[in-house]
Amino acid sequence: MDKVLLVDCCLRGEQSRTAKLLEAFAEALPSSVETETLVLEEENLACLTGAYLAQRQRLLAEGSLDHPRFRYARQFAEADVVCIAAPFWDLSFPALLKVYIEQISVDGITFGSRHGGLEGLCRGRALVFLTTRGGVYTGDPMEMGSRYLDALHSFFGFARYDCIAADGMDMSRYDTQAVLEEAKEKVRILVRQLF
Repeated sequence: MDKVLLVDCCLRGEQSRTAKLLEAFAEALPSSVETETLVLEEENLACLTGAYLAQRQRLLAEGSLDHPRFRYARQFAEADVVCIAAPFWDLSFPALLKVYIEQISVDGITFGSRHGGLEGLCRGRALVFLTTRGGVYTGDPMEMGSRYLDALHSFFGFARYDCIAADGMDMSRYDTQAVLEEAKEKVRILVRQLF
C-alpha cells in the first residue's frame, strides 16, 4: 500500500487558497493509499539553535536515529509520495516550512554521507509542491521556493518533482477563481499520473 504524506503549511486556515489545492490533492487520492497529514502549525517545531542543536548532534554521533526527535525525518523518508503545500512568501515560502526541512534533514534517515558524496535515502517516487502566488512567478529567477524544493527532491532521493502553482492571485487582471480552478484540475491530473 502506498504511503502519502501531506505537509500542510497553509497558515491562513480556511481562507488559504493554497489549502484548497491541498484539499484537491487529498480528495483525488485513490482510497487504496494510506494518508498522513502533518499540519505544521500544530507541531511544536523549533529552529536548530543552542542546546537543541547540541542534542541533535549528540544523538547523531551516538547513532540514535530511533530517538523521537527524528520522527519527522522517518515519516518523510518512509512516504512513497510527499505533497507539501505552502503559499509564496518573500520570494519563497513561510519560515515554518524551512524549520520543518531542518527537522527532516537527518544524515542516516533522509540522506547519507558517503565517501563519494551525498546520497538520498528516501524511498519516495515523488515530491509535490503546491503553492499560490499573488504575482506571476512561474519561471521567474526571483522565485526561490519551488527551486529550493526541486533541489531537495534530488538531495533526498525522490525520483521526480512536480510543482503546481496558481499565479496572479492578487492581480486584478486575473480571474483568480478561474486560475485556482485550473490549478486544482492540474492537481487532479497529477494525482492520476502518480497513482
